[in-house]
Amino acid sequence: MGAIFEAIRNKLNHAFDPTRLEIEDDSGRHAGHSGARESGESHFNVTIESQAFAGASRVARQRMVHQALAEELAGPVHALAIRALAPGEA
Repeated sequence: MGAIFEAIRNKLNHAFDPTRLEIEDDSGRHAGHSGARESGESHFNVTIESQAFAGASRVARQRMVHQALAEELAGPVHALAIRALAPGEA
């Protein structure tokens, strides 16, 4: 796990106090594509479950995560797939 992975994990834990947090560095599948970095840590998949998402639309949830990770998305992270759930959602 690299520094960007750790930053994502720390920021999401701090912002949402999740009951479930899964982060996958998917950069290897994007090697050679636009935005991919040789060192990796450019493409991530996140599944996060938090009470903070209860009652929020899918778009609002995405925006909340984007706001928490604004620094990473403005720099080293090229792509972020987000699955944001409230407790009890599948």
